[in-house]
Amino acid sequence: MKLTRDRVTAILMLLPSVVLLAVFVYGFIGRTFYVSLTDWGQDPTQALALDPQLHFVGLKNYSDLFTNFIETRFRQDLVNTFFFTVLFLVGCLGLGLGLAVLLDRGVKGEGLFRTIFLFPFALAFIVTGTIWRWMFQPEGGINVLPTLIGLPKLDFGWLTSRVQILRFDWNGLPFVLGLLLAAVLALLAWRAFRRGQGLRGTVSAVLASLVALWALAVLRHASPLPYPERHGFNLAFIGIIIAAVWQMSGYTMALYLAGLRGIPEELREAARVDGASEWQLYRYVILPLLGPISLSAMIILGHISLKIFDLVFAMAGPDHAATDVPALLMYLRSFRANQFAQGAAIAVVLLVMVAAVIIPYLVSSLRGEVRR
Repeated sequence: MKLTRDRVTAILMLLPSVVLLAVFVYGFIGRTFYVSLTDWGQDPTQALALDPQLHFVGLKNYSDLFTNFIETRFRQDLVNTFFFTVLFLVGCLGLGLGLAVLLDRGVKGEGLFRTIFLFPFALAFIVTGTIWRWMFQPEGGINVLPTLIGLPKLDFGWLTSRVQILRFDWNGLPFVLGLLLAAVLALLAWRAFRRGQGLRGTVSAVLASLVALWALAVLRHASPLPYPERHGFNLAFIGIIIAAVWQMSGYTMALYLAGLRGIPEELREAARVDGASEWQLYRYVILPLLGPISLSAMIILGHISLKIFDLVFAMAGPDHAATDVPALLMYLRSFRANQFAQGAAIAVVLLVMVAAVIIPYLVSSLRGEVRR
């Protein structure tokens, strides 16, 4: 490749950013992964030493997180993150789409309403958490609103409840994940067959069958723990989910509103001429066209929910186990308990979870750009 003056200029302009990314992003990620493979923090005399003596322990910290009796809080944190992510996505996408549809109908004062709905998105999660913490106080805020119309005061611990619902045994999780993987592979096979990609569809179908058989034969009897361990959805997260949806639904509204405004009016009129009702118009025409926007919103909101920290810290504090999340536990282990290796292991698990959401989306987007 011939180095022209423009190429040299471009390389020199990009070089500082590449070096900074290599050192302060990927270098620190590598350092964190290395620390997670050591025993840094297990010896209190070495935890804060200027030159700590670290010993390589392999994947022991990761094994402890998923199978050690002491780490039951981490496993509950993963369950909290799952329920928070699902409800957060459903709330933001549903409310954002509803607001966008209403504004798309040309209501009076649309600019004012759009500004009002977008305003929470401009706030930091710390500010949002402080506001909603005041509103969810057990002896004030939302609990006393019914008294304004003569009804009795509510007695619900929005951020303090320890009641759990939808409880399940952690030992059944490998079997469920195996079946889920088989279902994903089966879906990929079906999509490949629909697109005429017979070889890819056949491979995916065979893999789906093998994974399903593996799940039924092996994972069904696999028990990560030698005892039952029940986990579920803590009702104290309801308040945090409401605050998060309140802040981020305006963002999804803006995405959906831009998508709705980009759909040609001729397409809607053609559907109406063909006899489609308003419900059929949205179901068969508009919502499918909004699919890419929904996917982008789910990716962005999903990675926010996986690494949520500041909102939970501001609303419930760092010491309330019922509203704990992995990022908060990582902070406690690293900077309170000085268990740096365990904190690094939690950080790597979070990185893998976020990467599992982001990387497939990026690969799909890059493939789409190459096809164009």
